[in-house]
Amino acid sequence: MPFVRRNPQGEIVAILRDQEADAQEELSNDHPDLLAFIGRDPGESFAALDADFIRVLEDLIDALIDKGVLRVTDLPHGAQRKLSARKGLRRRLVGALDLLGDQDVI
Repeated sequence: MPFVRRNPQGEIVAILRDQEADAQEELSNDHPDLLAFIGRDPGESFAALDADFIRVLEDLIDALIDKGVLRVTDLPHGAQRKLSARKGLRRRLVGALDLLGDQDVI
């Protein structure tokens, strides 16, 4: 975790790898002050970014399978299980949220 140097107003002015006399405060990598200093939205966590990226990877795998470039069986067994579990969960969630069904709405 990095150490920070703050100005008299309490704003971070430097991030340091090692502790120094004027930088005793150690912050977690996802601390809001640290994220603001480096220009990242404090609400934007790696977990949220990872979830979005996982969806991109799923879509990429689907596209490769649809084009015949990749077969599900080309993936390791563990990856096949995880992919299948995510697809099943997404299918159930979409079905549960589909309140109107396939009927046309006028």
